Amino acid sequence: MASKPRIKIPKSAKVGEVIEVKTLITHKMETGFRKDAKSGKMVPRDIITSFVAKFNGEEVFRTALHPAISANPYISFFMAVPAAGEFEFIWTDEKGETWSVKEQLTVS
Repeated sequence: MASKPRIKIPKSAKVGEVIEVKTLITHKMETGFRKDAKSGKMVPRDIITSFVAKFNGEEVFRTALHPAISANPYISFFMAVPAAGEFEFIWTDEKGETWSVKEQLTVS
C-alpha cells in the first residue's frame, strides 16, 4: 500500500519557461521474487504499474513501472509552461488502486 504522494513544482513560472516537476510516492514495490524471512513463503507481488501527469486535463507525461523499479519511486520530468493551470498526478497499481494529487501552477 502506498502513502500520500509528494509533489514539488515551482510556486510560479513564466509562460514558455521549462520547469522540473518532481514526484515521490512511498510504496514498497514488492517484486514477488522475495521470500518472507519468517515463513519462507514467497511475498506476493505488489507494484505500481503506471504514472500519468496531466496539466489542465491534458496528458503531459506517462510512464510504465516494472518490478525492477526500487521502492518509493521517484519520478521527475521537465515541461514548458503553456499557461497557469492545474497539474494532476495519478499512480496506479496492478490491482487497479489509484492515488492522485492535484497541484496549482501560477504564472508570473
